[in-house]
Amino acid sequence: MATTFAPRAAFPVLDSLPRSYFLGHHRAGLSKMKTLLSTTDVIIECRDYRVPLTSRNPLLEESLGGRARLIVYTKRDLGCAERGNNLKRERLLQKWHHPSPVMFSDHKERRDIRRILDFAREQAANSSTITGTRMMVVGMPNVGKSSLLNALRGLGVGKGRVARTGAQPGVTRKISTSVKIIDCSEGDSHVYLLDTPGVFIPYVPDATAMLKLALCGCVKDSIIAPTTLADYLLFQMNKASPTLYSEFHEPTNDILELLTAIAQKTGRLQKGGTPDIESTAIWMIQRWRSGGLGRFILDDVDAETINEAANPVAPSLSQARKAGKEAIRVRNAARYAGG
Repeated sequence: MATTFAPRAAFPVLDSLPRSYFLGHHRAGLSKMKTLLSTTDVIIECRDYRVPLTSRNPLLEESLGGRARLIVYTKRDLGCAERGNNLKRERLLQKWHHPSPVMFSDHKERRDIRRILDFAREQAANSSTITGTRMMVVGMPNVGKSSLLNALRGLGVGKGRVARTGAQPGVTRKISTSVKIIDCSEGDSHVYLLDTPGVFIPYVPDATAMLKLALCGCVKDSIIAPTTLADYLLFQMNKASPTLYSEFHEPTNDILELLTAIAQKTGRLQKGGTPDIESTAIWMIQRWRSGGLGRFILDDVDAETINEAANPVAPSLSQARKAGKEAIRVRNAARYAGG
C-alpha cells in the first residue's frame, strides 16, 4: 500500500547564509537618488509580486520620503494562483499602502501598462510645471524596473527598449538619463522617467527572507549555493503542489533525488553519466523563475504578516556590526564572481 506523501512542515534554519548584498553601486545609487529628489515629482516603487512583503525595502521609503508614491507589484504573471486568492491578497496590500495607490503588473500586458500610464497622465495634469512631470522608478535589484520602463516607453511613445535588462541583478548600475514615456503631442504633458540601480537591504535578519530574495533573483546566483536554493524551491513547490514537478519525479522531500531525476531526463550529465547536480539546480531555479515549475507566491500574505512587515524589528547593534562585516564579505565574493 502506497504511503501518503507529507511535505516538510518547515525549512531548516541556515544560520550560515549571507544576510546582505548591499554593494557599492547600491550605496552610490541611493546617494544619487537623494540628490535628485528635489526635481522628482513621483516615486514609482517596484516590488516583486511573488514576494510582496519580503521585497519591501524600508531604506528606500526612509531615504526617498516626501514625494507622491505609486507602488507597482511586478511579475504578477509569475505569481498568479487562483483568481479569488489573488483578489483577497491584493486588497490587503492596497489597504496596507493606503493612501498611496497600488497597481499589479505584468509588463507584457498592455492593459497593466496602460493603467500606469493613465496614473502618470493624471499626475501630469495636476502638476503646474511647464517642463514636464518627472518620475523615478526604484526598488530592490531585479524586480523588473527596467522592464517596466521599456514597456511604458513602448506603449507611451511607441519607442523601442532603452534600458538593458537581464536575468541577474546589477544590469543597471547607474541612474539613467530621463526617458520620455508620455509625449505632449498627444494632448498630454511630457512625462519623464528615470531608471535607477536596484538597492538591496543592508541587513536581512531572517534567513528565510534571504532565501526568498535569492530565489527570485535579487542577489547573484553565486552568493547562495544552487543546491540550497533548489532545496528551498522544492520546499515551496511541495507547499503549493507536489504535482508541479511530476514530469521528473514522484513527490519527494529529497532534493538530491529530484535533481538526479531531472539531470537524467534533461541530459545534464558529466563524464561517465554522473548527474551534474549543480548545473541541474541552476536549471531548476531558472525554470521556476520563468514560470515553468509553477506560478505561486512565496510570502504568506494576511493581516498578521502585513502588520509584521509594516513594523519590522530593528537589528541590534551587534547585528548591525555583523551586517557590516557580512556586506564586505559578500561584496568581495560578488567581485570575485564577476561583479
